[in-house]
Formats: sequence, C-alpha cells, structure tokens
Amino acid sequence: MQRYDAVIGGADREPVETMDVLDPSTGAPFATLAVSGADDIDAAVQAAHDAQPGWVATTPAARGRVLRRLAGLITEQREELAQLESRDTGKPLKQAFADVDVAARYFEFYAGAGEVLYGDTMVTSPDHFAYTLREPFGVTGHIVPWNYPLQIGARTVAPAIAAGNCSVLKPAEDAALGPVMLARLAREAGLPDGVLNVVPGYGAGAGAALAEHPGIAHLSFTGSNEIGTVVTRAAAANHVPVVLELGGKSPNIVFADADLDLAAPAITNAILQNAGQTCSAGSRLIVHRSVHAELVARLTERFAAVRIGAGLDDPDLGPLISAKQRDRVESLVAGAVDRGEGTLLHGGGPPDVLAGEGFFYQPTLIDDVDPGSMIAQQEVFGPVLVISTFDTDEEAVQVANGTDYGLIAAVWTANVARAHRMARDVRAGQIYVNTYGAGGGVELPFGGVKKSGHGREKGFEGLLGYTQLKSVVVRL
Repeated sequence: MQRYDAVIGGADREPVETMDVLDPSTGAPFATLAVSGADDIDAAVQAAHDAQPGWVATTPAARGRVLRRLAGLITEQREELAQLESRDTGKPLKQAFADVDVAARYFEFYAGAGEVLYGDTMVTSPDHFAYTLREPFGVTGHIVPWNYPLQIGARTVAPAIAAGNCSVLKPAEDAALGPVMLARLAREAGLPDGVLNVVPGYGAGAGAALAEHPGIAHLSFTGSNEIGTVVTRAAAANHVPVVLELGGKSPNIVFADADLDLAAPAITNAILQNAGQTCSAGSRLIVHRSVHAELVARLTERFAAVRIGAGLDDPDLGPLISAKQRDRVESLVAGAVDRGEGTLLHGGGPPDVLAGEGFFYQPTLIDDVDPGSMIAQQEVFGPVLVISTFDTDEEAVQVANGTDYGLIAAVWTANVARAHRMARDVRAGQIYVNTYGAGGGVELPFGGVKKSGHGREKGFEGLLGYTQLKSVVVRL
C-alpha cells in the first residue's frame, strides 16, 4: 500500500507512526498515512517561519504565477486526484471531480486577487498624508475536516499564501490524502520550500499542537462546534485570531407559490450530496402547509430512486466516512423515531443489500417534525431530511431562525418582495432564492452566524481575512 507522509519544508518527512487508511465503501485499508505529533508541528511551523520573509518579499505577480502553475497541475492530475478523493472519502466520483475542479479554481482565483490587494489613502488634514497597508500575519495554521479535504484545504491555504503568509495545514486523520497530494503538487509547481506544509495526524495530537503553538499568528478551523470551542480556547492563550466555519442546520423554505419542479431536485441534492456530510447541507425542509403533501410525495419518490454504492462506481449516494459516523447517524434517527419526533417515510438505517460492505446509510425522510425537537435542532451530518410545515411568512422566519445555527438558507417563491424580506429576516451567512448552495462559489464570501461560526472565507473577503491592516501617517 502506498504511504502518504507529512510534507514539511518541501520534503517528505519520515514518520515515527503510521495508520491504515480505510476505504469507506468497503471498510478495507488501501493506503497508510503518517501520524504526526507535536515534534512534526514544531518542524512545520519553523519551516513556515523560515520561508515567510522570502515569500512576502516575492512580488504579488510572481506569487500569482506560482499559484497559477499549481492550479494547472491540479487540473492536469484531475483524474488521479478525483479517484483518490473518492476512495478516501467514499463520495461519488462526480462529486470528487467537482472538488478537484473547485480546488484548482481557488488557486486560480487567489493568484489574481493577490495581485490587486491594495491599501487606501485618506485625507486627514492639509499637512498630513495617510494611507493603509495590508500585510500578512506571518505563519498561519489551518485545521480542515474529512468531508472535503482537498477542496477545503485549497479554500483555506490559497488566500493565505496569496497574501504572503506561509501555512501549516493539518487535515483530518479520516481523510488526508488529497491535502498531502496538494503539497506534493505545490512543490512541483515551484512553491518555495516551507510556504505550504501539510501535517496529517489526530486532532488530540497534531491538531492540538497546532492550535496552541506560539509560532502561529492566525488560525482557521472547519469542523464541529465542540472542537471549534477547544481550538478557540487554545488559540486565545496566544491571542491568535481564529476563523471558524462550524456546523449547520440549514433550511429550504418552500412557499405555496414555489416552482416544485425546480425545488424538488434541488432539495434532494442539498441533503444527499456527499451523503449529507456537509456543513451547509439542506437538512431541514420548512414547507407551506398547502403544498406539503405534493412536495413530500415528490421527495419520497426521489429518495426511493436513489442509487447507493461505492464512490468509484459513481452512484447517487456513497457511504458515510466511517463506521463511527454511520452508527452516530443511525442512533440519532432511531432516537428521534423512538421519541415520536416525526414520521419516518423512507430509510432509517443501512441498506440491506450493502450490509457489511462499507459504511452505508439510506437516504432518510422524516415528516411532521416538531421544529423544537432534537432531530430538528441537532446537526446529524448524514443523508437525513426533516420536514416541518408553516402557515404564515412570520412563522416561516421563526422556524428558520429557531436553531443555534445560521450557515446558509434557501427561499423558494415566485414573489420577489417576499424573497427579499426573507433574505433580510432569515439569519444565515448566505441566502439563496430559488436555488440552493454555493455550487463551487469560489467568488462568494462564505461563513456563518450564531454557532455556525464567525469570519468569512472565499471571495475577496477571504483574502482580506489573511491580512492585517496598518495605518501610516506622514507629516508633509
């Protein structure tokens, strides 16, 4: 089996410890991965620190050329990277190809954006000239999850290094092969040694060491609320700013005048993409009572037609990432059914045909759910859609805002005025009207409110977040 090592200072680092990498579609190992620890994090931070003065002195245009070469190499290796991402995460191959394409786009976008990172001038008085500079933090740390390892890895490090920072990326132990390949391609693209270091390992080991490292000047974390709190506390000890992209319980809000032909497939995809293992998954359906029966009938038919299978076979729905995650989803759904929190219309367990052959779970539809119940409030992180009804616009807003989360939301209506009112009143970082999800959305600022996190990634806002603003005043 091929071994994937940490990449530190441009070189593969011989691991002290390794772990098996399991294919979620079979549960069988197919590769080995380095398990990094505190010493490896120290080495990676030092390599980034050593590289940063030279990298920030490189012109933005020269930095952009390197990032464009990296984007080109990702595209050239599209087939290999997609196959690897699909096998590592279990996601259908078409979704893995989309992840590779978006990863390349991040480096392409920030290659250009980094070249137009300007400050401002200000008139303060006739005898003074004032201006601002945007400067990198120095060494940035990045902790990314297992659901989109390559795409989120690119999303977080591309703006950081475009702005002149040097980065240490810690991918999740459940899926880290894409980020390791990214570091190898960066080396091939001519990125100077130490600008991007990738250090896989367990959260309690490498992740904790990175979050609390005094050499880190900025930290980004994507993952659960629980671990986000731990990471924030660790970073606070060093007064390090943190960008958090955490969980979600994102709603599709469907009004009586909605185009159900448009809404039904989008709602289905919003919860089944990546087996529902997406922070921005559309895990709640809030539907007007008058169209509830028709929409639910359409969704039940669609859920029943879903093809389940191994990621490399490119089904509609692949497995969950691990047996642990499958068991968690199964427990949450079983608990909701036992407590009478809703009516199970479809799914509710692993498919019989694939039992024992991976970490599969059926697409699950739960109707008549009380918006205050646990299954409507808690992030399941699986292919589970819960359905509630409403009668008035005010009630729809109340239900939509009735969780601790606020990542994204979608409004389905033909009424333009209503769409804008809902966009104003629903608390979420992104609002979609008659569509759902970023669709790649590299250019769109992304992030949450409430317990979905703070700070913004993607777009030009994501680049600005990796800079510090300095004001300069000159007496004339």
